[in-house]
Amino acid sequence: MLSKPERQMAVAPVPSPCTSVCRMDPSTGWCEGCLRTIDEIAAWAALSDTDKLVIWDRLAERREQIEMDSSR
Repeated sequence: MLSKPERQMAVAPVPSPCTSVCRMDPSTGWCEGCLRTIDEIAAWAALSDTDKLVIWDRLAERREQIEMDSSR
């Protein structure tokens, strides 16, 4: 049986990655704040939690890519 905090975490909505820095980078097509594409931003409210988690995984990959590119 799940504890109360575990139950709350299990039903908590997936948070938006928005950082209120809303500028699109023309070279990548990603928001400079949250790294989402304009399509991901527009669809966010209608996406399932599963789809939102997929986007969070993409954001981690994009962040790694940016870090690798900047270290060159």
